[in-house]
Amino acid sequence: MADARIFEDLKADHDRHREMLKRLADKKTEDREALFEALRIEVTAHAAAEEESLYATMLANPELRDEARHSVSEHKEIDDYFGELIDLKFGSDAWEKKFKELRHRYEHHIDEEEEEMFPAASKELSAEQEDRLAAIFEKRKPKELALAEEATPGDERE
Repeated sequence: MADARIFEDLKADHDRHREMLKRLADKKTEDREALFEALRIEVTAHAAAEEESLYATMLANPELRDEARHSVSEHKEIDDYFGELIDLKFGSDAWEKKFKELRHRYEHHIDEEEEEMFPAASKELSAEQEDRLAAIFEKRKPKELALAEEATPGDERE
């Protein structure tokens, strides 16, 4: 995988998300409900900052556009899963089943990004573009964390 700062930043978030998902899957983990909310906020902020930095640039490049569109659609799918999980009783059988689906889909998404999308983007982007994208991501992510705390995931919710 590319070793530019933008990809390092994104991979560091992915690694943190993998660890949170693993802890959430363990029903013995203390305060799972708070951990789930922390994961929701973190993934939501990550996705938005990633879209505003890397994906925005990829969408402008015909060689990368399809991969970016695919990933944006997966971000929406993950957000919908969070919305569905919030509507279920935390820890119920239905919640656990839906969480397992979310984990599978999200881990597939981040693996695909790291193994396919990041290397493809690295080949097309200049070092200057990668540096600019890292700066955008690093500036945007804290703002997106604050927004994610207030946001309701999924489609228009009542």
